[in-house]
Amino acid sequence: MHFSRRRLRINSIMEMLVGVSRILNPYRWHLSTYQILVLGFAGLILGGVALLMTPYASKSGDSLRFIDALFTATSAVCVTGLVVVDTGTYFSVFGQSVILLLIQIGGLGVMTVATLVAVLSGKKINLKERLLIQEATNQLDLAGVVRLTIYIIRATLLVELVGGTILALRWFRDFGLQGIYFGYWHAVSAFCNAGFDLFGEYRSITGYVGDLTVNGVIASLIVVGGIGFPVVADLWNCRQSRRFSLHTKVVLTTTVLLIVLGAGFIFVAEYGNAKTLGDLPTADKVMASLFQSVTARTAGYNTVDIGLLREGTLLAIIFLMFVGASPSSMGGGIKTSTAAILFISLAGSVTGKRDPLAFGRQIPQQTVYKAFTIVTISVMLISLVTLTLSFTETAPIFSLLFEVTSAFGTVGLSTGITPKLSDAGKVLITLTMFAGRVGTLTLLMALALRPRKERLKYPEGKIVIG
Repeated sequence: MHFSRRRLRINSIMEMLVGVSRILNPYRWHLSTYQILVLGFAGLILGGVALLMTPYASKSGDSLRFIDALFTATSAVCVTGLVVVDTGTYFSVFGQSVILLLIQIGGLGVMTVATLVAVLSGKKINLKERLLIQEATNQLDLAGVVRLTIYIIRATLLVELVGGTILALRWFRDFGLQGIYFGYWHAVSAFCNAGFDLFGEYRSITGYVGDLTVNGVIASLIVVGGIGFPVVADLWNCRQSRRFSLHTKVVLTTTVLLIVLGAGFIFVAEYGNAKTLGDLPTADKVMASLFQSVTARTAGYNTVDIGLLREGTLLAIIFLMFVGASPSSMGGGIKTSTAAILFISLAGSVTGKRDPLAFGRQIPQQTVYKAFTIVTISVMLISLVTLTLSFTETAPIFSLLFEVTSAFGTVGLSTGITPKLSDAGKVLITLTMFAGRVGTLTLLMALALRPRKERLKYPEGKIVIG
């Protein structure tokens, strides 16, 4: 009798869960692909907020304020690294583990993790879900998106394991067993281009400005995580094909140019600055310049105090942060390929070329229009948020511009004003981080109504430009 009642109760609970899952099914509500992606990231953030607000998440046993928990969870999921409370001193091991989990899922992408769960559980991926994965991974073709997703997860775990092991061995000398924890924790954070650290006092890894192992491993993790998994797969498969795709050529060329030019500018601009590179040996100056050029793209780690850099250097870093990483990667920004297409199109327009070319291939006009749209919307967003912050905050507007661009590019670098932001400022930066991670076009398409097909074609009109 008791067994029958228990089985009846279990069946009732299962029926209720099935009913709830049907109600919450995004396809039941006819949500677009963009809306599902945005809601997926938002749901993950809210789950992180709930965990970070528990007393177990802090070392003191106090509950974190909602606005601070929202900021931290968004920064982790959007792999940014901006913090309003010090990660290493405020959060307990449980809280730090929650942040690391949010970084990992946010870096891989909600749909990537969901696909892994579906594959492990034996669930068949239908056409609608494949289309969603295609949009989430920013792929041009539908074929092979599930295979690419599995490759992404395997490559991520392998790279993080190798990088984490090297860092663990290095930091074991400084911190003992805690150094092993530090090694793997920071390997995940670096590969996901998150920039969170556990060293305390908001100092990032400034204590290792001359350490070749720490600089080399973290910079390598940042670069691999930032060039995008399609490029990594292309590099791996080139052993058989001996050929790179056009996308890989554009991304690698742009990435190398940005790193080299950025490092050269930082080296020259800060060479005589005693507060940053001035007192370092020449070799350490070169290494610090290279590291800061790499991390300025999306990672957020720093070996020199960002707040002590000259304004010209900060302006150069703003440009690097605005460009960001590459498509289908861990980072944000307008992306390297977008910047490359923009400059190729501008160069072609100036030289009188009708069609923009890259490596002997013509770039479709639709791609050019999309690149200009992304850049225009991004500039408008950064300008609007910076202008609004100038009314809510007391910091100089240049520092606010740096903060907003860092949030949009999901970088995490700061001149030191993040913990001093007002609640209104924290909300604005939170929204900017979210927009930078999901993508401005994705966010706008999620908020927009379904487009209607134009049935009328209007006569063309001429407007004088320039």
